[in-house]
Amino acid sequence: MNDKTYIKTGKKEFDDFYPKVKAFLQNDILEMMIDGKKIRGYRSPDGKSIWIHDYSDIMRGFKYYEKDMKSTVEHFAETQAANGRIFDFFTIFPEKLPSERENWNKYVRVAVEADVEYRFVKAAFLAWQATGDDDWIAKLLPKLEKALNYILTNPWRWDEKTQLVKRAYTIDSWDFAYTAGKHDWLQFQITDDTFWGIMHGDNSGYYEAFQNMALLAGYFGNKSKMDYSNLAKNLRERMNHVCWNGTFYTHFVKLTPVTIDGVDEAKQLSLSNPMDINRGVATHEMAVSILEEYLRRRKNTDAFAEWFSIDPAFPDGIFGDEKIVRGAYCNGGIMPLVGGELAKAAFDHGFESYGVDILKRYYNMIAETGETYLWYFPDGSHATIETSTSPDASPTDGYGSSAMLYALLEGLAGIEDKLKLYKKSKISPRWAAADVDEAKVRTSYENSDHGIEYTYQCDDRQISLDVQAQDSDVSFHVLLPETATAHTVEIDGNLKSFSLNKIEQSVYVDFDSKIENHTNITISLK
Repeated sequence: MNDKTYIKTGKKEFDDFYPKVKAFLQNDILEMMIDGKKIRGYRSPDGKSIWIHDYSDIMRGFKYYEKDMKSTVEHFAETQAANGRIFDFFTIFPEKLPSERENWNKYVRVAVEADVEYRFVKAAFLAWQATGDDDWIAKLLPKLEKALNYILTNPWRWDEKTQLVKRAYTIDSWDFAYTAGKHDWLQFQITDDTFWGIMHGDNSGYYEAFQNMALLAGYFGNKSKMDYSNLAKNLRERMNHVCWNGTFYTHFVKLTPVTIDGVDEAKQLSLSNPMDINRGVATHEMAVSILEEYLRRRKNTDAFAEWFSIDPAFPDGIFGDEKIVRGAYCNGGIMPLVGGELAKAAFDHGFESYGVDILKRYYNMIAETGETYLWYFPDGSHATIETSTSPDASPTDGYGSSAMLYALLEGLAGIEDKLKLYKKSKISPRWAAADVDEAKVRTSYENSDHGIEYTYQCDDRQISLDVQAQDSDVSFHVLLPETATAHTVEIDGNLKSFSLNKIEQSVYVDFDSKIENHTNITISLK
């Protein structure tokens, strides 16, 4: 195997997962020459363009093998507006053939969207993690700060009363707004008739961005004008107070009074809910409540999967296009990107078997068809150009497939980079939930050739971990088999103190170790 990132368990649903997703992603590479500079990025599944919205999440899939992690991020930074605003996307390719034939440079910012700037910060942070280039990220920091300041000060983005990020009435993070029939098609603009409100996913995204900026500020010892740690803390508290309905995050907390017949926003479970968990806004108790809600809806739905963009959906056509019917696209379509986020949340919060189940269902989908789409109708039929408002419906969707890969590599296999180049890492092998007794796992950044590898073996007597890393401070969080408990932990033959932690019905053994090259760990069971 030539890949420096791999899983070897003897089970194809895990071993073949990364190669299949990598193949999808490599079909999504989009290269452009702008101002004499080559830009290499990854296209959106529904258009031949590079959207920061999709790109920043797709990075979680291609970061393992892609050598050019910087050029797309740099281009979004270079085209930043004076007030800090970031473009949604750019392209040099005609998008809506045959009516559009021009191959000019095109840049778009969708006015109703409030999530763009946090995605810019996320993309820069992930690029820094994979490259380890301190000089590069240090030069970008003023651009990142400017983007976040725009969100905190612009009247289209910040609500002074709630002290939360606001947006027009869209379906979760999507890019067209409800107008009550006052616009003749999809509405992408802010007007005097805009219905304003708070969407939870925007705020969890900025919480994560503030956390990343706090980490960078601490790493560089910078004294920023912004106290990012405090900004994150306050945003989390306000979001959880305003948006939490007792079971999950309310889809849209209205600031402008509006009633849509047949719609109760408090019952609508929207796609950012599992993302809120993974970004760290939800408490464990909230995460459990959200996961249990998805399981309830899975039991009661007629859809082939519970990975809803939103459920219940809005009435047909009320957003201005007859194609936006119940069960289509962002209006109740089934999205692998939701399934991937849901699986990662499940692994982290004691629902490991549910996470495994999601990954297996997705693998079976892509193994059978060799295709993956941004969204599916509830009956399992996939998106097409004819059924979408978008100019394309790629069968190699990188957005959802990378979310699924994120759940596999960082959730089930459990290797997470907590700083850069795996200098601080977390290893959480959860193979006991997948009935895997032996596994060999490696994740590596092709760009910088830094990675972590472990071999896992489990029997009735012990769990063995043979770990290789390049000077990494590792926090171990090892799932124990059902009914088992840990008696001792030995690292290279020396006893190590540890703690046992119960997450729902799952028991983990937790300890830390410095891995300078190669370390053998034995967890004796009783």
